[in-house]
Amino acid sequence: MSPDGDDKNDGMSAARPWRTLDHANGVRFQPGDRLRLQGGARFRGSLTLEKGEAGSAARPVVIESYGTGRATIAPRGTSAITVRNTAGVEIRNLALVGDRKALREGVGIAFRNTLPGARRLGHVRITHVEARGFQNGISVGAGPGAAAGFSDVRITDVSVHHNLEAGLAFYGPAFDADRPAYANERLRIERVKAYANTGDPKSDGRNTGSGIALGSVRDARVVRSVAHDNGARSARDAEEGPEGVWVYDSTRVLLEHNTSYRNRTGSHVDGGGFGLDNNVSDSVMQYNLAHGNDGPGFLVYSGKPTGAHRNNVVRFNMSWDDARKLPEYGGIVAYGTRMSELDIYHNTVVMRTEGLASAEAAGYRPPALRLRDGMRGVRVHNNIFATDGGPLVEAQSAYAPSRLVLQGNDYYSSGSWDLGWGTQRYAALDDWRTTSRQEVLGGQPTGSDEDPCLRGLAADVAEGSGAVNLVPRCEQTAAPVGLEARQFKAAPRLVDYFGNRLGQSPTVGAAQPTTVSESAGE
Repeated sequence: MSPDGDDKNDGMSAARPWRTLDHANGVRFQPGDRLRLQGGARFRGSLTLEKGEAGSAARPVVIESYGTGRATIAPRGTSAITVRNTAGVEIRNLALVGDRKALREGVGIAFRNTLPGARRLGHVRITHVEARGFQNGISVGAGPGAAAGFSDVRITDVSVHHNLEAGLAFYGPAFDADRPAYANERLRIERVKAYANTGDPKSDGRNTGSGIALGSVRDARVVRSVAHDNGARSARDAEEGPEGVWVYDSTRVLLEHNTSYRNRTGSHVDGGGFGLDNNVSDSVMQYNLAHGNDGPGFLVYSGKPTGAHRNNVVRFNMSWDDARKLPEYGGIVAYGTRMSELDIYHNTVVMRTEGLASAEAAGYRPPALRLRDGMRGVRVHNNIFATDGGPLVEAQSAYAPSRLVLQGNDYYSSGSWDLGWGTQRYAALDDWRTTSRQEVLGGQPTGSDEDPCLRGLAADVAEGSGAVNLVPRCEQTAAPVGLEARQFKAAPRLVDYFGNRLGQSPTVGAAQPTTVSESAGE
């Protein structure tokens, strides 16, 4: 296609291109077909592929640019590309730009399955695409009344920004804990940039303004992606808020090597970096960096009594100065109704009171770790919890070790040492250990309050500097040592944040002291 083309042409070569998207929509695409749009050109209108069109993994239908630069599709108040009840589609190297009406009603790329039955539609590829100015940048899932969405989905090198409700969203039907099913499966999301997706100030009945939201998915990976500055205009009275990257009603999801920062919330909830929300099981958050978010750096939460939130892991992550607007959260936050079997280990959390967003926050300081009620089978090992005088841990209840156990962690404060355990407050590790029976293994004391030598207690962790200031600068022999590696569950290969293998007696935190140079970043 070309602005200089003619819809009377056969469209079979760059010498005889079609002119309009309206004409392309009148063509029934078959396996192996390609719709190629001239790079650098702008095309008004939209594209829709329906049941009976498109292709297969072996012979997909491809929509892409040709020549120099990206072609731009600019719809008139609707979605740019819609793929409904079919798959075997690859979309490459395009810019999708919505108008004022599309910001309320359109999607940059929408894959929707409304077919009856449980058969997922296979093979979706979206790469080198920009989507901005829509209600959602990219959405994939099962429509009303449908049980199945899509499988074998790869979304790579994509930018979704300045959309209203979300950058990238997967969705499905309501979750049934008695018969768990997932609309979408086998997802690979890599190098996605989701930013400035503002949220809808008029939508107070649900959350809006997230960067990447995965709902009703099984076997998914989100890797080397970035979510930042989302959610700033989400509704003030909303009971649910946005997150940078979060998962719900899903199983076997891996969030790995991602960064989420400066995400906001317009209301009194959420606004965090990463989250495993309701009904998430057998999932892992590892090697991620969160900083400067309104809400928690890492949230693990269950608000429903389904018992489906279980067997999750949070490890080798870094959180710096999160809970900026909402100090009632913290760096790592875990709580929920009937939540079970959660492992939190080898994370580094730095929480400072400097620069808190609200005036009232001066008397309500966010902790490095917050533990609320509703959990059992929780293990917290070999983490660094560091503050500048704020609480190291705030536990709503005085958890017994049979339900929740902390062992081998470092609790360091550059100011006064403060820890809340149920209704009691403690000013020293030994006193808390004696009363709580935490930080004990085989009758011997574990844990420490030693200085982990983190520059992040004084220096910023800002965009571009990555995790450098959260790496311990102690000599290896002086660094706090945690539990032996054999103590950990679900860790087939233990490497630190930078990919370096841990020894049998590792130091605490996400990074070993000698594993990064002065100039390294992430």
